[in-house]
This record gives sequence, structure tokens and C-alpha cells, in this order.
Amino acid sequence: MPGARSSSSSSSASARPWPPVSEPPLSAPRRIAIVPARNEEGAIGLVVAEIRAFDPGLDVLVIDDGSVDRTAARAAEAGATVVRLPFNLGIGGAVQTGFMYALAHGYELAVRLDGDGQHDPSELPKLIEPVLRGDADIVVGSRFAAPPFDGDTDSYRPPLARRAGIRFFAGIVSLLVRQRVTDTTSGFQALNGKGIRLFADDYPHDYPEVEATVMVVKHRLRLLEVPVLMREREHGSSSITALRSAYYVLKVTLALLVGVFRRKAVPARD
Repeated sequence: MPGARSSSSSSSASARPWPPVSEPPLSAPRRIAIVPARNEEGAIGLVVAEIRAFDPGLDVLVIDDGSVDRTAARAAEAGATVVRLPFNLGIGGAVQTGFMYALAHGYELAVRLDGDGQHDPSELPKLIEPVLRGDADIVVGSRFAAPPFDGDTDSYRPPLARRAGIRFFAGIVSLLVRQRVTDTTSGFQALNGKGIRLFADDYPHDYPEVEATVMVVKHRLRLLEVPVLMREREHGSSSITALRSAYYVLKVTLALLVGVFRRKAVPARD
């Protein structure tokens, strides 16, 4: 299985202004933030703190995917519940561990953010509100659902090779699911109980997001994309290079084709 996407991170992060806390309705379902992380000691503390500051009622679960630094300790110090995997399972295994935890502990709504700080918790209402309204089972934050970067010069712009790969898979997946999909590699998501159960039972481990998007529609769950901005990584660096991007395109295309024929379309359990 592939390793997690990020490499070792540096020391503590500088403070950012936090968005104002908005009180959830009394009837809000039990909700959890799932944050997979590997070697993110420089970023994870602030990620957890930002999530908790934005929504104190949102429990934070960090899945430490075999880190060799102080990721787990930093996350716990910031107030997160931490599940430490004994070795690196890769992003798919770490994310599925989070959904299994959410299902076992009775959570009815889950959000997923990456542990490197590129997902902004102030954008969470865009993802959560359609789920609470019953408009979708799974909402994905897309970097390409609106005009490019919405004119925001502070938005992170993925490298050219990665953008090309994202566009390529968006076209393939859109054809397969007969629905326009613009960002098949986004790990910024919100899910209701149906989505949690689906991904706790079965989640792709090898570059998972592309195949997971197809799974959602094949299992007749309602998928919605909303536009979001991504922040620049402040600590560490992505492991995805131009060469790895080309390898990613080839491998995910094969995995996607195998997955399409292997997975039977059945409704997710209520």
C-alpha cells in the first residue's frame, strides 16, 4: 500500500486568525472531524486547534498513520483523540480507520480534513449545511467547482502536473457516474450516516479518492460538490512530484477500471 502523502514536517506553526465560532442547533447530530496525518508534527496542533475553535461541538479524531515524529503527541496536546496505527497503512487505510471509529462510536455526521493545514475549517459550513438539510449524503469541497480560484490570490494553486491529473480523472469519473465531477482527489468532505457506513465497510486503500467517488454513486448515495479554496502548505512538503503524478495517473486508471467491474451497485444500508 502506498505511503501517506506528506513527508516530515517542521516545528510549531505560526498563529492564524480564527473564524468566529457559530453555535450549532440543539438538534445537531453527533459529529466528528477525521484527520489522517503522517509526520505532520509542525502542522497538526494548529489544525486541531482551528477545528475546535471553529466548532467546539465537533469532536476531533487524528489517525496517526505510522508517524516517526511527534504527530500523535502534538495532536493530543491540542485536544484531539488520537488513534495510532503501528505502521504506515497509507491514506486509504488511515481514512477507513477513522470511519470505522465514527461508526463504532455512533457518530451521525463526519467531516474529513487533511492534517497538513491546507483545508480551512472556516469553509466547513459549506460542506456540513447541505448534509444537515438533507440535500446530499456526501459533500466534497472542490477546488474547481467555481471559476478558477475565484480571483483569490491567497488560494493555493496545485502544480501543473497535478492539475492535469485531476482534470483527467474528473472527465473519466464524470462519464462513469453520469454526473459532473470537478475534483476527484479532494480530501475535504462531509458525510452523513449512510456515507460513514459505506466507507467504514469498504474504502479503497490505493489512491482512494477517485475510486471512492465512483463507489458513492454506484451505491446510490447523493454526491454534491461545493467550491472551496485551499491554503498553501506551511510545513513539510508534498511527496507528489511530476514523475509520481504520471505514475499516479496510470495506476489509478487501472485501479478505477478494476473497481468499476469489481464492485456491485447496491444501495448503502440505512
